[in-house]
Amino acid sequence: MRRIVESTFVSLDGVIGDPQLWAMRYFDKEAQEHALGLLSGCDARLMGRRTYEIFSAVWPAQAGTYADRMNSIRKYVFSSTLKNADWNNSTIISGDVAVAAAKLKEQDGRDLIIYGHGPLGQALLDHQLLDELRLWIHPVIVGRGKLLHREDQEVSLKLVATRTLGTGVVVLSYQRAGA
Repeated sequence: MRRIVESTFVSLDGVIGDPQLWAMRYFDKEAQEHALGLLSGCDARLMGRRTYEIFSAVWPAQAGTYADRMNSIRKYVFSSTLKNADWNNSTIISGDVAVAAAKLKEQDGRDLIIYGHGPLGQALLDHQLLDELRLWIHPVIVGRGKLLHREDQEVSLKLVATRTLGTGVVVLSYQRAGA
């Protein structure tokens, strides 16, 4: 059975929104290699419509090992409104997120990766389909933006791995407590 792994950039004050404005200065060669290792261990990406639109506008024009992997990997786009997914190897999935994600997990293959914690990530967490949550904690206080957590939601997690990068970013890997 496949696992779903979420990889999310987070500021010290819990902001996940607009990481291109505050996180990229920490995405050095070491971080790129760590991210490529994670992506290379997966054979498909899961994303919602907004993430798809952002990534598909940027990555096809990029070059290099990481870009090659981003562009070639199978992409499952969860959306009830997106009509076309023209980025290489993209498939639109509409309907019940939990049912579709559970079916993808049941297939043979390597891990499935999701970047960011938007509505899709939240739905996977709510339905206990998220197997690992990797938070890239950045040494910056952003002061504004979309936060990682939702009010009135408690999810117990256990720490399963840590890695400190030279830039001061700490990658914390969690699984659901009791999993």
